[in-house]
Amino acid sequence: MEYRNLGKSGLKVSEVALGGWETYGRSVNEAQLVRDIVMKAYEEGVNFFDQADVYARGKSEEMMGVVLRELPRHTLVISSKVFWPMSDDVNDRGLSRKHVLESIDGSLKRLGTDYLDIYFAHRYDESVPMEEIVMAFDQVVRSGRAMYWGTSMWPAARIAQAVEFARAHGLHAPVTEQPEYSMLRRDRVEKEILPYTQDAGVGLVVWSPLAMGLLTGKYDEGKPEGARLTENENWGKNFLTDENIQKVRDLKPIADDLGITRAQLALAWILRQPGVSSVITGATKVSQIEDTVKAAGVRLSEDVSGKIEAVLGG
Repeated sequence: MEYRNLGKSGLKVSEVALGGWETYGRSVNEAQLVRDIVMKAYEEGVNFFDQADVYARGKSEEMMGVVLRELPRHTLVISSKVFWPMSDDVNDRGLSRKHVLESIDGSLKRLGTDYLDIYFAHRYDESVPMEEIVMAFDQVVRSGRAMYWGTSMWPAARIAQAVEFARAHGLHAPVTEQPEYSMLRRDRVEKEILPYTQDAGVGLVVWSPLAMGLLTGKYDEGKPEGARLTENENWGKNFLTDENIQKVRDLKPIADDLGITRAQLALAWILRQPGVSSVITGATKVSQIEDTVKAAGVRLSEDVSGKIEAVLGG
């Protein structure tokens, strides 16, 4: 495993991280399997574990937290997020000071830790003034309940506004943004987000780097039963096109020539970006995390990158 600074902060995160979205408490409910996956990730050098309160309505935090409690806390980078509704209550959602400060206490309890390393604003909240959002997350950091804070899926202009407001008022600014980014979903990050975040020192930690599993090659010959894109019609519409499936097939010879899997190639392709700090992967079985961690440290030559671009641009 190799490690990178989270943006311009001093925090070092593993190039490959393990997240709990759509897995623990949903597709994976066996405590022993969760333990096996998390422990294998840790053994392979993963130190960054990403969660959110809304993942399985807190169950994902609980299931991962039980395992993380067995490990030395100072060796872990644990994150969670706040924004999406956690109940029908009108204030149990969004980025109001009330919801942010109440929600982090809930996440800490479920994860079984005294503090988070990173607390993310899971989306931008148009209904809350920027000064309230920034001041709420600054209070979270100053109280010791989180070491850093970040944004997720925010527009570049809003990230810039938060950073500028924080710096102008002596408050803690966001140090990271968590966007969706993959070989098959790249324009927003490359054209809008990176041009700002890289210069501002805001590090990207990327979710869905394998395009919901499509980039692993599991859909080469059809739609396997129980697979994420097969089960979810909306995601399937976005990704399961003949053009995308052919691109993934065409990436196989490139990966084979390098002696790596297509999953490793897809992650290494993202990690080639100096503005990216980590890629967040999911795993429903131990073999998946054993595969993805091997992307750490893989460097792609200009020649290989050119071949990849020829496939993706085709």
